[in-house]
Amino acid sequence: MIKENIRTVLAGIETACRKGGRVAKDITVVGVTKNVPLKMIQEAIDAGIGHIAENRVQEAQMKFPLLLKQNPHIKAHLIGHLQTNKAKDAIQVSSLIQSVDSLKLAQEIEKQAAKTGGTVEILVQFNTAREEQKFGAAPQEACVLIESISGLRHVRVKGLMCMAPYTEDEGKIRKTFSDLRAVKEEIQSRFAGHPGVDVGILSMGMTSDYQIAIEEGSTMVRLGRAIFKED
Repeated sequence: MIKENIRTVLAGIETACRKGGRVAKDITVVGVTKNVPLKMIQEAIDAGIGHIAENRVQEAQMKFPLLLKQNPHIKAHLIGHLQTNKAKDAIQVSSLIQSVDSLKLAQEIEKQAAKTGGTVEILVQFNTAREEQKFGAAPQEACVLIESISGLRHVRVKGLMCMAPYTEDEGKIRKTFSDLRAVKEEIQSRFAGHPGVDVGILSMGMTSDYQIAIEEGSTMVRLGRAIFKED
């Protein structure tokens, strides 16, 4: 079933890319493994999923080391809201932290990374849905925030992330994604050539809206139900 689900997802990506004048190979699929057993995750990896993600650090700690031992080629992401007191654990189990939404959190990641001498790749999360209940920095603060984070020696900005509102209004969903694309373009213009800033990744789109996200410029989609649902 998972193999078939992945085929369906890839077909949906192809369709969205044709509509948006893009190519499917430029889209990275991240399998969201929240509440998914290891056996099913391994099945998805065997079917070609090379990126996996968890919302919570605790669950990532239980799953990622085992999966990475068996599959050293995969990349492990954290996509849920991250508290500063979990930064140390987060950098130990993930390849990419997608949900850095404040300078305070970035500074804590810097502090913990400096102890190891390594660097941590992050995405900066913006609340382009403009919903109070959602995490993410304010879009109008983008350049100031990116400038501050770019000064951290052990943190590397690799892109941006957002979450669309839970609505059936396609216009609102599309605007959330197009607004993040506009933030990306502003940052690219302002920080061209900066060694600590690369906003090539636009992590936008989940199971219910990933095709819209791709049409609006997403390079990375985060899919849980679309891959792991069992009919």
